[in-house]
Order: sequence, then structure tokens, then C-alpha cells
Amino acid sequence: MRRARAAVSALFLVNAVLFANLVPRLPEVKDALGLSNAALGTALAGMPAGALVAGLFAPAVIGRFGSAKVASLGLVGMGAVLVGVPAAGTWAGFAALLFVLGALDSIVDVAQNAHGFRVQRRYGRSIINAFHGLWSAGAVLGGILGSIAAGLALPLRWHLTAAAVVFSGLALVSLRFLLPGPEDTERTTATANEGRSGAVGGPDGDDVALLRRNGTVAAPRHTILLLAALGVLAMAGSFVEDAGASWGALFLRNEVGARAVFAGAAFVALQSAMTVGRLTGDRFVDRYGQRRIARVGGGLVAAGIALTLAVPSVVTTVAGFGAAGLGVATLVPAVMHTADELPGLRPGVGLTVVSWLLRVGFLVSPPLIGVLADLTSLRAALTVVVAAGVTIMVLGRILDGQDGAS
Repeated sequence: MRRARAAVSALFLVNAVLFANLVPRLPEVKDALGLSNAALGTALAGMPAGALVAGLFAPAVIGRFGSAKVASLGLVGMGAVLVGVPAAGTWAGFAALLFVLGALDSIVDVAQNAHGFRVQRRYGRSIINAFHGLWSAGAVLGGILGSIAAGLALPLRWHLTAAAVVFSGLALVSLRFLLPGPEDTERTTATANEGRSGAVGGPDGDDVALLRRNGTVAAPRHTILLLAALGVLAMAGSFVEDAGASWGALFLRNEVGARAVFAGAAFVALQSAMTVGRLTGDRFVDRYGQRRIARVGGGLVAAGIALTLAVPSVVTTVAGFGAAGLGVATLVPAVMHTADELPGLRPGVGLTVVSWLLRVGFLVSPPLIGVLADLTSLRAALTVVVAAGVTIMVLGRILDGQDGAS
């Protein structure tokens, strides 16, 4: 189990490191291809577009090849696509590569989470947040490596090739330590154990798929409604995360009047708090349950961003976005876990749907807030993020685990 946990951790790290290596060098790609800002933005939209097109095929791919192979070999494929970026030559070629990269990433994302949940079931306690924490750490590591390469003026081709070889190699090594067997091996064992203890199953001993919610039992006919609600929760989380990445710097410069040196403070505060929350979140989830942690987190989001908007300053913005990052740190893993345990669905289907809706949220959030900001002001438009926090508070009650990890 320890080897499998380390291997899944490596997959999450590699998944973030690969693309993050390219981010600091996007200005060079823009100049090399002679792109305008609008053209670059349109090309970058290829990633979420590819993810939305391919993401729903993840269960079929995982069912055919297994989550271990799909995650590991998918990361190798992502590395190969990145190596092709310097040779793109045209806007269309660059956009096409990003489309493929997004498609692979969406399938790898489902596969690595599915395998992470397999390992978690063997542990019998929450460990998924640590995996997501390592993804956040991988994003930081990749950004640092890309920045160093740019500062040293390393040729983009050699930089991305080296990154792909090293980290794809790590993904391949991890494959041998991942769990063998069918995807539902641990789930079947856990269900059998619960049935023997009387926790699940009818009086005739059948494996009846039942899901506990707030002390009651919801039959499979409620699965679709629960899945839809989980999708809304995931999208609310994406609105919070995107606020720091897309609008934090603009808010500090235009609404607060901060100097350029502080422009990235909101994003750094949100990402740093999220990383800390994910790396430490499992112990709190085990003690208090995903449901309670999520609802308290939603309150932190709403209160933190409301403070930022009510009293705009560098200090309140850093504090507010930091609170928001801490508030959503364990939300996405909790939503994925609950979706993966929904009754009446094939393994991976619930996880795939919420992952897909999460990406829809990231695609919708920037233009929605941008349009509202043009109609009113960015300060007013960011009240959408406060509403997202309230949504998390309200819908967090559907997550698994009122008193501890389920």
C-alpha cells in the first residue's frame, strides 16, 4: 500500500509539473509564432476545449485498459505533446497541440483520481487530499523550473524535451508499483465487509447499493440528482480557484491601486493556502468528515472574499484570497470521492461527470466575471465568488462523512 501510495503521489506531481514548465515560456511561444494577445488566448482555450470533448470518454478508456496504465501512459503522451510545442510553427498547430494536451489531461485526471481512491479504500482513511496537495506543489515546481529555464535562456526545445523525459520516466517507473486487478476490487471487498457487519445490504444478504445522506438512506433513483448537485459544487469550487488566477492581479492593480510588485499576491495567497490545506486536510477530514469541512470552508470563502470587496487593500486581499484558498482546499477531492461512491453507476462514471463539470466551471468563470465587470465593475462582479462560497455552504451537506471519513 505504501508503494502504491507513493506511485499515485508521483502521478499527481508529474501531471502538474509537465504543463507548468511551459507556462513561464508562453511569452516566447507568442513571439515565435507572431501571435496577438487575442490569438494566444484563443489558442490556450484549446486545452479546456479538448478536455471537454475527451473527458466523458474516460470511463470507457479506464474500463478497457485500467486506471494504472491510463494514468501512467497518458502522462507519457502529455510529455510527448509538450515536446512538439516548439515545432508547432503556426497558430493552428499550437492550438491543436493544446487541444490534444487538454484531452489527455482530462482522461489522466480521472484515472489518477480513480486509482487514488482505490489506494484510499485499502488504507481505510482519507489520503486523497495529500495527492491533490502534491499536484499543487507540482504546479509550483514546474513554474519554478520553467522560470529558471527562461532566465538561463535555454532553448525551449531542449528545456521541454528534458522535462518530458525526466517526468515521463517517473510516470513509467510508478506504473510497476500501482495496484493490480480490476478497478472495483477494493470497492467489492469493502462492500462485502460492510454487508457482513450489517452496514449495507438487505435482510437476504444481497449487495443493495444504498447511500447514506444525513443519517438517512437514499435509494439509487436519487443518484442523478445527487450527481447534478455534486457538479454544481465542483463548479462553485472552480469559480473560487479561477478568481485568484484570472482576476486577483487585476483587482489589486485597478481596484486597490497596488504597485506591480504586489500584483501576484492574491494568486500566491490562494494557491499557497490551498496547498497547505490539501497537505494537512486528510487528518481534519478523518476527524470531522468531508461534509462539515466543506461547509465551514464555504463560509471561509464567502467571508474572505466579502472582506476583500468591502474593505479593498493589499492586506485584506491577501487575507481574503488566502481564506478562500483554504476554504476550497479539500472541496474537489471530497466531491470526487462522493461521486465515485454513488450507487448504480459503473466505476469511474460519477468521477468523470464531476471532473467534466469542474472543467466547464473553469471555462465559464472567466468570461462570466469579465462580462459582469464590463457592465458594472470588477469589484461588483467578484460577488459571484461570494455566491459560490454560499453555494458550497448549502450544498456541502450532500457530501459523504458527517462525523469522519466514510
